[in-house]
Amino acid sequence: MNISPVFSIIKNFIFPKRCPYCNKLIKVSEYACNSCIDKFPFTYIDGFTKGGFICVSSFPYEDIFKNAILNIKFKSKTAYAPQVAVTMVRDINDCYKDKNFDFITSVPLHKKRYRKRGFNQSRLLAENISKQLKIPYIEALVKVKNNKPQHTIKGKERMSNVKNAYKVIDKAIIKDKNILIIDDIITTGYTLGECCKVLDKGGAKDVICATFCRVI
Repeated sequence: MNISPVFSIIKNFIFPKRCPYCNKLIKVSEYACNSCIDKFPFTYIDGFTKGGFICVSSFPYEDIFKNAILNIKFKSKTAYAPQVAVTMVRDINDCYKDKNFDFITSVPLHKKRYRKRGFNQSRLLAENISKQLKIPYIEALVKVKNNKPQHTIKGKERMSNVKNAYKVIDKAIIKDKNILIIDDIITTGYTLGECCKVLDKGGAKDVICATFCRVI
């Protein structure tokens, strides 16, 4: 037996795999427990961002699905990212089967918030989706405005809060490219809409979105 399988056995013994939706123990080969999978909706949620960019979401932002993303985002259970990405990949393949993406990117965090949290949950999801779809991940945007978190404000203030908050890192990378941008949650659609607009104005050919949850 070589080192890799031995390491995996030890790792799984010390850190057993759990369902991201209810935290129950599951098999190494599983991405969620059967009880939670039985609660999954039959199809994805399709919709748009502000500005009219297409966005597919796997789940409504409620119940066990809300629990899963909160586990990652605020409880630092980053090991769940590959597991929740599985359903996102399924829905991306289903909804965008006629699309050919040049690369995948994500909604960035401001550097101050990134340092405080230690990770960007949207990037974690995007990187795992990239691996599963075998499409390159590229960091295309930077957040230059340390604005208020969108969930702390309401209404039209959300639009002004994200205005001019993002910039393209390198226009040469995005020029004439078909881009899939990932975020964890879409609420009003202003954040993703602003990111899509910046990529579109920067020269991207097509910008399409996917999120884990959508607020209904």
